[in-house]
Amino acid sequence: MIKYFLAGLATVAGLAQAAPPAQHFFEAARYKEARLSPSGRYLALRVGSNETRDSLAVIDTDTLQVVSTKRLAEYDVGHICWVNDERLVYTVTDKDAAPGDRRVAPGLYAMSRDGKETRQLAEHHGGNQSTGSHIRSRMEPWNTYLMDEDGAQDSNIIYVERPIWTAKAGYDIERTELVKLDTASGQSSVLSHPGISQGWMLDHKGVPTIMVSSKDGNETINYRDAGGEWRDVATQATYGSSSQGLSPIGFYDDKRLLVRTRKNGDKAALYLMDLGTGKIDAEPLVAMADFDFNGRMVYSQQRLVGIHYLADARSSAWFDPALQAAQKEVDRQLAGLVNIITPPTHPDSAWMLVASYSDRQPRFYSLYNSNTREVKGLGGTHPDIKAAEMGAQDIVKYRARDGLEIPAWLTLPAKGGKKLPMVVLVHGGPYVRGSEWGWDADGQFLASRGYAVLEPEFRGSTGYGLKLFNAGRKQWGLKMQDDIADSVKWAVDKGIADPGRVCIMGGSYGGYATLMGLVNDPGVYRCGIAYAAVTDIPLLYDSGMAVLSDLPPDYKTYGVPVLVGDLEKDAAQFTATSPLKQAARIKRPLLLAHGTDDRRVPFPHYTKLRSALQEAKADAEFVEYIGEGHGWSTLKTRLDFWGRVEKFLDKHIGQK
Repeated sequence: MIKYFLAGLATVAGLAQAAPPAQHFFEAARYKEARLSPSGRYLALRVGSNETRDSLAVIDTDTLQVVSTKRLAEYDVGHICWVNDERLVYTVTDKDAAPGDRRVAPGLYAMSRDGKETRQLAEHHGGNQSTGSHIRSRMEPWNTYLMDEDGAQDSNIIYVERPIWTAKAGYDIERTELVKLDTASGQSSVLSHPGISQGWMLDHKGVPTIMVSSKDGNETINYRDAGGEWRDVATQATYGSSSQGLSPIGFYDDKRLLVRTRKNGDKAALYLMDLGTGKIDAEPLVAMADFDFNGRMVYSQQRLVGIHYLADARSSAWFDPALQAAQKEVDRQLAGLVNIITPPTHPDSAWMLVASYSDRQPRFYSLYNSNTREVKGLGGTHPDIKAAEMGAQDIVKYRARDGLEIPAWLTLPAKGGKKLPMVVLVHGGPYVRGSEWGWDADGQFLASRGYAVLEPEFRGSTGYGLKLFNAGRKQWGLKMQDDIADSVKWAVDKGIADPGRVCIMGGSYGGYATLMGLVNDPGVYRCGIAYAAVTDIPLLYDSGMAVLSDLPPDYKTYGVPVLVGDLEKDAAQFTATSPLKQAARIKRPLLLAHGTDDRRVPFPHYTKLRSALQEAKADAEFVEYIGEGHGWSTLKTRLDFWGRVEKFLDKHIGQK
C-alpha cells in the first residue's frame, strides 16, 4: 500500500504535457478525518467522494477489517470523536449544499463501536429541547458543538460547547457555555462559572480547567482548581497583540500550565506557568528563531508525551523515548515526507496513526506498529494527484521598501523555468498566518498551469513575530499594499517573474488587496482576480443592508479601530484606501466574484462595487454564486470559479 502512495514521489522526468484536471485539485477530500481509539485497537475514518455521502467506518488496526460503518441517506457524517473504546460520537453536515441552502446544524449522535446502537443527542433542525433546568434528559438543542480536544475517554461523558446568541436580531454570540453530556443516558448539565464565557479548555485528564471570559474589550483567563473554585490567572486586551499577552495551550502536569507568550521578545514561545503563583519560567520549553510558537499538546496515559507544532512545516517534539524512536523509524520508511504521529491516549496496542505529506504530496494516512515496525497504508485526501506533476514550494524572504523583512511562499511549476508568468496570491484575514509548507490546491493548480505563485506574508500577518504583526496596524491599502508590490519587484529581480505578466489574486482581505493593487500599482499588475472581497472598510462596521454580518460586535467595537482604523478619526484614510470610492482608478482587467450568502463580507460589498465599475466602464467580469458564503463550499462552484480563473489568466498573462 505504501508503494502506491510513494510512486507519485518520482522525479519529474516523465511529466506529461497535459495539465491535471481541475477536479483532481478541488474535489472533496476522500479521507477527511482519522481518529485512533483510546486503546489504539480501532480506527475511525471519515471517508467519501464526489458521488457518495461522507460516511464513518470503524476498522480493526490489527487486521484492517471493517468493524462497522455508518452511512446516512440525507446527510454526510461530519466530525467524529471517540468517547471511549466502545463508543463514538459524530455530527452531520451537507457537503453538497451551499451555506445559504443549508438547513441543518451539526447535531450530535452517539454510536456503539459495532454500529448496532445509535442515539441522537442533539437536534440538527433547530428548536430547543430544554427541560427548563440545568439537568437535561431530553435531546440537546441545535446549538451544541463538539470541542476540538479529547475528553477523558474513560467513561460515557463528553463535554460540548454551546454558543448563546444575543436576544437582538443578528449573529452576535454573547457567550459560550460548557455542557457535561452523558452520551449513554442523554442527561446533561451546564458547568457553572464566573464572567461571560467565550472559550474552554480541558486539562490532560479531560477535566474542564481553563475558561476565557470577556468584558469591555478585555479577556480574562480563569483557572478552576481541584476543589471546583475559579480564580483569575491573567487579564489582557482581546484584540491586538502585546509583548506580555499570553494564551493557554495545555497542561504540563497538575501544577503547571503551558502558555504561549513573548516575555518582551519578538517571537512567541512556549513556557511553563506555575498555577499556584502565576510565575512563568525564565526559559522557554519550545522556541523558534523565525516563527511564533503554534502547536498543541500530545497526551498519552494522562501525561504529556510530546508536542505537535508548526514552523515552516508541521513537526513534533517528543519527550517520550519510545515515541522518539517511532518518529525516527517512520521518517526512515517514509523519507522525504513530513510524518505526524499520534499515539493512543490509553495504549493497549502498539499501533499509532501517521499522517504524511509534502509540498507535492497531499496528506495520506498510515498505521505504524511500534513493536514490529510495520507501516500499513490506509488512504489519502487526493489520490488522483501525482506528486511528480506538482511544483516545489519554498519559503523565501525579501526586503520591503522601508527595510522590513517579509517572508513569502514561492511555488514554481514542476518543470521550473525563468521569467515565468506569475500570480501573487494574497491571503485573507489579514491578521492571520497565510500559508505553510505543504500541498495546497489553489497554489498547485496555478503552478500546474505554468504560473509561478508567490504568497507574501505582508506586515500584519501573524506567526512571524510581533514586529511584523504590529507594523500592519492601520495599514490597509498603505504599507501592507506596498509589501505585496515589493514582493513582485523581488521576484522580477531574481529572474523568477516576467514583469509584464503578473496578476494579483485573493479572497476576503486578499480580495481587498487585489482591488487596491489595481488602484495603487497598475504598472505592477497586468490583471486582478478578487473574490469575497472587502470593497470598503466602513462596510465592515455596517452589515450592508442585505445580509447580516457574522463579525462579532466586540471585533467591530474594539478590534477594527485598533487594527484597521477608527471610523471617524481615519475617515480620510478610509476614503483614499477604499476600492469602492476609488473604483474609477481600476483600469486593469478584473474578475470579481462573490457569494450571495456571505456573512463575513456581505453581498453589498460586491453589488456596490459592481455598480461603480460598470459606471466607470471598467474592463471587469462579474460572477455571483447563489447561496454561497465566504468561500466556495460545493464542487460545482469551485470548478466553475477556477475554470473562469484559468481562462482569465490564460487570456491576460498566459504563455507566450
